[in-house]
Amino acid sequence: MRLIAALLCLAVLFAFVSGVNAADEKTLTGKITCAKCDLKKEKSCMTVIVVKDGDKDTVYYFDTDSSKKHHKEICTEAKEGTVKGEVSEKDGKKVIKVSKVDFK
Repeated sequence: MRLIAALLCLAVLFAFVSGVNAADEKTLTGKITCAKCDLKKEKSCMTVIVVKDGDKDTVYYFDTDSSKKHHKEICTEAKEGTVKGEVSEKDGKKVIKVSKVDFK
C-alpha cells in the first residue's frame, strides 16, 4: 500500500513539473534581426526578435547557440517571423532559449 502511495505521489509530482515547464514556453512574433547591424544596440552581432507591445518595442535576445545558428539568415536583412522557447532574464535583458524559429 505504501509503495502505491509513493508511486502515486511521484506521478503527481512529475505531472506538476512537466506542466510548469510547458507553461514557461512562449511564442513571440515580430522582427528577427541583428542587435548590432540593424538596431545598433550591441558591439557584436547578436540575433534578437523585436516584439511590438502596443506602442512599445520589447527586444528578446536569442540564447548563444540559437543566435549563432540563425544569425546568417538575418544579419544583413531583418525578417518577420515567430520564435518559440523559454524566456528568462539575464543581465537586465530578456533572453529566449529558442526551440523553434519560423520565418515568414
